[in-house]
Amino acid sequence: MAPPSRSTSRTVNVAQLISMFLAFLMVAGVGGVLSAGFIMPAVATVGATTDAASRMFDELPTELGSEELSEQSVILANDGSILARFYLENRIVRPLDEISENMQEAVVAVEDRRFYEHSGVDPEGLIRAAVQNLVSPDTQGGSTLTQQYVKNVLIEAGRHAEDADAIAAATAPTLGRKLREAKLAISLEQHRSKDQILEGYLNIAQFGPSHYGVESASRYFFGHSAAELTIAEAALLAGQTQNPAGWNPVVNPENGENRRDTVLGLLLDQGKITQAEYDEAVAIPIEEMLDVTPTPNGCDAGISTYFCDYVRAEILDNTVFGETQAERYQLLVRGGLQIHTTLDPEMQQQAYDALVSNIPVDDDSGVSTATSTIEPGTGRILAMAQNTPYGTPSDEEPRATQVNFNADNSHGGSNGFQTGSTFKAFILTQWLIDGHSLNEIVDGSPNQSFPRSSWNTCLPQFVDVRPYEPNNLDGFGTGPMTVLEATKESVNTAFVNMSNQLNQCDIADTVQRMGFHHATVDLGEPYTGPDYDEPYGDYSMAVVPSMALGANEVAPLTMAAAFATFASGGTYCTPIAIESVVNADSEELAVPDAECNQVLEPRIANAMNHALQEVVSPGGTGANAIISGRPVAGKTGTANDDSAAWFVGYTPQLATAVWVGYSESSSRSMFDATINGVYRSQWYGGNTAAPIWHDYMSQAVDGMPVQEFEDARDREIFGERRPVPSVVGMSGPEAGDVLREAGFRPYSASSQPSDSVPVDRAIGTTPGAGSQLRPGSEVGVIFSSGPEPEEEPDDNDDDGDDGNDDGPGNGNGGPGNGNGPGNGDDD
Repeated sequence: MAPPSRSTSRTVNVAQLISMFLAFLMVAGVGGVLSAGFIMPAVATVGATTDAASRMFDELPTELGSEELSEQSVILANDGSILARFYLENRIVRPLDEISENMQEAVVAVEDRRFYEHSGVDPEGLIRAAVQNLVSPDTQGGSTLTQQYVKNVLIEAGRHAEDADAIAAATAPTLGRKLREAKLAISLEQHRSKDQILEGYLNIAQFGPSHYGVESASRYFFGHSAAELTIAEAALLAGQTQNPAGWNPVVNPENGENRRDTVLGLLLDQGKITQAEYDEAVAIPIEEMLDVTPTPNGCDAGISTYFCDYVRAEILDNTVFGETQAERYQLLVRGGLQIHTTLDPEMQQQAYDALVSNIPVDDDSGVSTATSTIEPGTGRILAMAQNTPYGTPSDEEPRATQVNFNADNSHGGSNGFQTGSTFKAFILTQWLIDGHSLNEIVDGSPNQSFPRSSWNTCLPQFVDVRPYEPNNLDGFGTGPMTVLEATKESVNTAFVNMSNQLNQCDIADTVQRMGFHHATVDLGEPYTGPDYDEPYGDYSMAVVPSMALGANEVAPLTMAAAFATFASGGTYCTPIAIESVVNADSEELAVPDAECNQVLEPRIANAMNHALQEVVSPGGTGANAIISGRPVAGKTGTANDDSAAWFVGYTPQLATAVWVGYSESSSRSMFDATINGVYRSQWYGGNTAAPIWHDYMSQAVDGMPVQEFEDARDREIFGERRPVPSVVGMSGPEAGDVLREAGFRPYSASSQPSDSVPVDRAIGTTPGAGSQLRPGSEVGVIFSSGPEPEEEPDDNDDDGDDGNDDGPGNGNGGPGNGNGPGNGDDD
């Protein structure tokens, strides 16, 4: 950061200028650095020398150019705690009033004792250095502190521009370079105060092998800020600049101590410290002074490292931060950014603890698990954790990986995982959008077949030639059931039946508005499947019949954000990890926008919340996720062959997705696995992901106010009221089919005598024909038991025939209600 410009009253007269150049020429000659073209002829007169010097001097630049400093960037959690640092040069810029006066005096004492007396170039110092270099093997530099600042600025500008020639020119041992430094130093002192120049030097110079500026060096060597530097510490740092490696007190403590004492001696000689202060400082052993605190570089953020890596990827890949990736990288590692993120450290710890307590990092099963939490209505990522160490696999950490299981491929993630039955929530969403209700009847029988010709789609080329033949777990199924029951019990064939009644492209359009996309492509980019070049048009997912049961491979973060749409009342927000970015000049930069949009009508979201709360209720597949005293909604999921288990659930305040599976293979089954010491023949979303979700979320929401979901309307729950059709004269099966077709649930109500309707035929319903009922309502069928029996004479004790041997419509001729115990779906 360049110090602000400020005028100074110091001027340079002709005599000073002449002496400066004479001194420069002397030093250059003694040092043997003059090139053949610059060999100095005998000086006949001062005037001739002055003219030559003046001409050469006039041709040199006066503008220093960019003084922008490379500074470390920091990534911060939402409470301000530091997650990680990124830098090419470990530098933290500080104003002069935040740097100890001890440090200021020590640097001036050792580098430029006449700093406050000269005007940028010090003839006396140059001549003294030249004489010293003639009589002593120890060389001394004649450059002033201002000249050193100029040199460092030119080097830093070359590094910023990645210009090797500029760096070479700034360090070349030539008279030309020395003259340029001199003129720039003189010019600089005409526009800057001494304190401004000193501040710039203290922030740009190297004060350790890999530490630039006194702040980062002070933190590294002593574990505290430069404002707290003692006399001894300041002397130790000030002595480093000429030879940071040789006088490094960590690796060369004896050299470091000698150099410190030399600086202390200069401070004493120049009257900057007293004899007592000197004696006290030199008596401190180097080992007692040091509190070495290394500064990690990059994503070394413990349990938050994967989140940090997500933020890094967001900065490097998003054009908000620069047109090219090279520009974005330079901004991150040199820009001194304060990157304020959305991560909640407390939730992050709770999420990680829940993961590893259920499936430890070193569990013999080798099963991985990951979770992401989104704040509904904002898209803020509050937690992102997984049960693997970050890094490269080793003997000590065989399960280490740099793959972020929560994220898309573009953000350092995997290729995603099949979502299983969690996708049924999206089928149900489109079902409601199309005007259907939760109480409509669908067929949940096992072993159903759906031929190609039965699918409604805008992309006919993608549909398999073969029929789609889904099944329920172990062949269990119950036949007709309400959509709400099918949702609670997660019945595969019921949802495929629902999907088969919908347009597949409508489903894809809806879920993409909710952010759903395949993990290998960005939302809005077309996904190309393995069997076709362009099978899915512009869709970012595979639009196929099997998508109803979760065929697409998706990242947990995507699922959490999509389900957050329900929790927010229909508003989808793109997940964001960055709240704000402030650069080294305290300017706020643009950051990626969550772009929140109302993508579902509130009535649809409210109905989804109503339905998905049934999943997280006693008897539902997500019962293990129940949080006492709070409304919870969600959906379990188990991918084909038990290769992945999911629970995606939410409260009004938080939406969280939990995935469990084998990270090294998206097709490896968890059948017959022992996880955390527990053996199961089959692991489902309901018995592995849901308990993890519960353990985490019950802590995450603790202390939050209890909020309720908005009530669903009768229209979405029960549908439009419909008239009960007449079934008079029909057999039991015929009457049942007609009533089910009308959206009702038939049952055998009773039998009554009838002279006009044959036995076992329907004579009416209860409620009667024409009654307006909600779809899914039960309608009883009344059957004929035949004509009224004739009365017997009084002397006949025989009570007559017992009537219909088959009973009142309850035999094989009855309509049946199709409401068995459920199919125990794969969740």
